[in-house]
Amino acid sequence: MARVNLTLDPVAYEKLSRYAKASGSPRAAAARSLLCEALEYREERARRARLAADYAADRSDARELLNDLEALELELLDHEER
Repeated sequence: MARVNLTLDPVAYEKLSRYAKASGSPRAAAARSLLCEALEYREERARRARLAADYAADRSDARELLNDLEALELELLDHEER
């Protein structure tokens, strides 16, 4: 596993500390979890933007892509509720 040296401002550090304590995780594990979650979220947003562009370009499979998008959106909403 690779390492990253991360500098946080005092406010972000305190928020991370509170999150780690609430989740019962060490700060580093909480930071790793949040970072991975944020990266997944960004990838999904980029995918959605591509789908929207495809839909706007009137791709023939746009309806199927939108149905897939709706299913993923529901899955993301379910994930956020946990």
